[in-house]
Amino acid sequence: MENLQSSLENDTLKLVLSGHIDSSNAPELEKAVEEARTAYPASKAVVDCEKLEYISSAGLRVILRLKKAVPDTVLVNVCQVVYEVFEMTGFTEMMDIRKAYREISVEGCEVIGQGANGKVYRIDPDTIVKVYLNPDALPEIHRERELARTAFVLGVPTAIPYDVVRIAGGGYGSVFELLNATSFAKLLINREKTPDEVAKLSIDLLKLIHGTVVKPGSMPDMRAVALDWADFLKDYLPAEQYEKLHSLIEAVPEDYHMMHGDYHIKNVMLQNGESLLIDMDTLCYGHPVFELASMYNAYCGYGETEHENTKKFLGIPYEEAGEFWKKSLALYLDSTDETRIREVEEKAMIIGYTRIMRRTIRRNGLNTPEGQAVIENCRRHLAELLPRTDTLLF
Repeated sequence: MENLQSSLENDTLKLVLSGHIDSSNAPELEKAVEEARTAYPASKAVVDCEKLEYISSAGLRVILRLKKAVPDTVLVNVCQVVYEVFEMTGFTEMMDIRKAYREISVEGCEVIGQGANGKVYRIDPDTIVKVYLNPDALPEIHRERELARTAFVLGVPTAIPYDVVRIAGGGYGSVFELLNATSFAKLLINREKTPDEVAKLSIDLLKLIHGTVVKPGSMPDMRAVALDWADFLKDYLPAEQYEKLHSLIEAVPEDYHMMHGDYHIKNVMLQNGESLLIDMDTLCYGHPVFELASMYNAYCGYGETEHENTKKFLGIPYEEAGEFWKKSLALYLDSTDETRIREVEEKAMIIGYTRIMRRTIRRNGLNTPEGQAVIENCRRHLAELLPRTDTLLF
């Protein structure tokens, strides 16, 4: 049959559909599919729909019977028009159906943002794309889209991805339209705004985020995540330090206020006077001490043993990043009391160094001079901070 090609690859029946499939040729297609199943018995089936232009209800019944015969059946490279048919008829809820994604290149594009799971590139004056580090990131992408949509509905200004693309060379990305948008980092680097102005914009948005209540279970609970960080260090810290660290985190009450989770000047854009979040895969809820810890790490912690890391990451010198952190923390606390500011900073530092130490050990840091320096720096700070801290609350 001209609308079907079949083959066997690694115990997987591969079927390639093309053209139009409707009532006029569906019976012939079903016969051809049965013949292919007989010729190539397999426990899995992959149906490549890259060349499929149209499918009617008669064709859908053929797909449904194939799914019943071979439960592990996947449809791939489905164009938007055909995907909408599967979606409207409920097939996307019954089986694994994957869209075809257009391919773009980010070679030579400006990096305007960076987070724990990917980089953000400007691909033209109006458009940016977040490229995920994980080459199999489609589940992450869909999860982030849901988180971004949740935040947007709750009134947090964030860019909503409108397309998913393949990246030349491998991997996937989410595409956003951001007209005339500039990252907070670039505002500082180009001296378009003063550090005081950028800090004010940053903290105004952060307070809006932290003032938003979300449903339990709708996103990760940072208290639980931080407890996992502490438990990881059980074998790497003295027993009394581990017990103190664990008890401090465990004593933080449940809190359903939204947090960004990776909040810094490369993850916020200014568009026509409005601040927008561009990286939402770390969205979570919890007490603000956990957010302040991630901010401390971005501006101070990650670059403490190697200052050049801050310049590479944020685009500004380590000293300037530290000053920006101090301004931001004072604005967040609405205080000029240096004792009060330092007290809260130390609480954030405990969580921050816990995270850095775990991260470095997991990345083989125990076996490199650079990693060992980072780990010892974290140990030193935790040994100083834990004995004089009775609570992480403020």
